[in-house]
Amino acid sequence: MGTGKSMDEAEVATEAPDSFDGLRALLLSRHDAMPKRLKQLATFALEHPEDVAFGTVAGIAEHAGVQPSTLVRFAKSLGYDGFSHLQQIFRDRLRERFPDYRERLKGLRDAEGHHVHAASLLEGFTDAAAVSLDRMRESVRLEELSRAIETLAKADTIYLLGARRVFPVIAYCAYAFGKLGVRAILIDHVGQLGPEQLATAAGRDAVLAISFTPYAPVTADLAAAAAQRNVPVVAITDSAFSPLVTSADVWLEVAEADFGAFRSLSASFALAMALAVGTAEKRAEG
Repeated sequence: MGTGKSMDEAEVATEAPDSFDGLRALLLSRHDAMPKRLKQLATFALEHPEDVAFGTVAGIAEHAGVQPSTLVRFAKSLGYDGFSHLQQIFRDRLRERFPDYRERLKGLRDAEGHHVHAASLLEGFTDAAAVSLDRMRESVRLEELSRAIETLAKADTIYLLGARRVFPVIAYCAYAFGKLGVRAILIDHVGQLGPEQLATAAGRDAVLAISFTPYAPVTADLAAAAAQRNVPVVAITDSAFSPLVTSADVWLEVAEADFGAFRSLSASFALAMALAVGTAEKRAEG
């Protein structure tokens, strides 16, 4: 006679997978036998691995449509000590996905042979750019874009935040706003002076912040500081679990595709251009 135990009580993994590929294989092999809520969470985790990597227990549970306690049960059913142990597998996946630049070049050589042909590079990066733009058309909601433009158009001064890989995008925004007659200040954080550069921002101003996985801490921290002073924040980021989302009055989702782990910025530049021109047009309307 059966014991009546649920699968997560009776079929605990003897050894938790130590890689994302191993975890994915385990979830797929168990999926059909899982209780409804664990199956629902497994599906969410495989479809949104970046969200699981950076989300809080409460946030992930809300988006997956389960109770927070389900995440702990889920992790233990797979052999992990707790949810933070399981979450580390998802974070390790991101480090593997975006290795350092020397490793990325080596990966391209391994894939293409000793010499990486110029035609292959051009085709690969062009395809990644096209995919990024197609994704953005789906992910950016027009009502949110309109709200972002309205927020920026009302601002006396727009403070621009972006570091590391996205700095070229935010620097372009400084150029575009200047050419369009919109007062904007680029927070370049030279000499670690970002907090001082942002110190004059007030409620009548606005912040435009951009950051993607792995998120630049300085961008998240300065956006949060602005939000605490009731400065409206418009964010461009890649996930509902991005640290920018909690600070943002409105946020726009952009998930850039990559080629050989080198990510495109095509969609980010296109959206930045739309925001800059849209802000200028909104101001011209009066």
